[in-house]
Amino acid sequence: MPASEASLLEDFLADPANFGLDLGTAIARCSTALGLQHSVVYLADIQQRQLLRMTDTASALSIDDSLAGWCYRTQALRVEESPTGGMTAWLPLLDGAERLGVLAVHAPALTPVVLRRSRALASLLAIMITSKRAYKDSFVRRTRTEPMQLPAEMLRAFLPPRTIGTSHVVSTAVLEPAYDIGGDAFDHSLTETTLHTAVLDAMGHNLASGLTTAVSLAACRNARRTGANLPELVTCVDDALAAWLPDQFCTGVIAQLDLATGMLRWMNCGHPAPLLIRDELPLIEEMVRKPDPPMGLPFLLADRARQTHEIALEPGDRVLMYTDGVTEARIREGEEFGLQRFADSIIRATAAGELAPEVLRRLIHSILDAQHNRLRDDATILMFEWWPPSQ
Repeated sequence: MPASEASLLEDFLADPANFGLDLGTAIARCSTALGLQHSVVYLADIQQRQLLRMTDTASALSIDDSLAGWCYRTQALRVEESPTGGMTAWLPLLDGAERLGVLAVHAPALTPVVLRRSRALASLLAIMITSKRAYKDSFVRRTRTEPMQLPAEMLRAFLPPRTIGTSHVVSTAVLEPAYDIGGDAFDHSLTETTLHTAVLDAMGHNLASGLTTAVSLAACRNARRTGANLPELVTCVDDALAAWLPDQFCTGVIAQLDLATGMLRWMNCGHPAPLLIRDELPLIEEMVRKPDPPMGLPFLLADRARQTHEIALEPGDRVLMYTDGVTEARIREGEEFGLQRFADSIIRATAAGELAPEVLRRLIHSILDAQHNRLRDDATILMFEWWPPSQ
């Protein structure tokens, strides 16, 4: 960035008066500081169907049927003529690998200087949004289109960002029904050496189910953050549920991927087997192993050791972890969605060059639309893809 533009940003960031600004005022001041005419932030709703203007109640933009949505879907710049004259640049708002929404910058002409400053503004606003949304309810309210049920409210407080990743690995997830989840959840995190992933499904579909999943997530993270290996981590979940919720249990797949070698290790606790997609082919039996009992007191009473499984991933492999609400979802005339149709949907989207988060967004929408947005059970999908550091 040229020194003059860096100075504009430095002046804005160094001014203490800007620390406590609401986002709308901050956008206006930062745009002015960068010499931009007018900028507007749109955030994606929870179900990623609409882009909602952050600062007022203007009409929402469809993610599937608008240029702004095209920007969101492809994570790439899009440009169009503005109805009021001049030009509009649509830029993705990204927190690392996670899609937050889009930024619209209006200007008389989109010169290289304007576009460069617009990208700087988008990067700054993504950081500001991420830093504030954890404690500012205005962000949460703006991205919801209907009331959130209590079990869903509790579980969503525990969920990580939908998408995380680097240039070598991306992990992304979706979870429905967005406003009425009961016992499903996902987790993923990155260290310098390892991608950690988990998909969980607690017994039932009520507040007790949500509490079971929340305890399981907390135990999983607590063990992971103290350096526990995979068997120790799952044992911590077993012990926590047995101690605090002895009448509840939770199925799940918990996995660790070595980022350097592609070696994937996982444990299956009474859950559907992960699905491996390689070279646009579903290797349905590749990761099928006899599952262990669910996590919790039932396993401790079984008095048996859990099994750790391994598989070497190849560059470009995609692994899907999911709950049975996905494959058992009903589509035409009551027919189950099924594992083969699930795999085919991922393969077609991959062949079309869609980014991993967009693959899952479209897939979960196709399942929801077939059931008129009313799932019989929670449906969660987590997908990660790996490329070795040398690629």
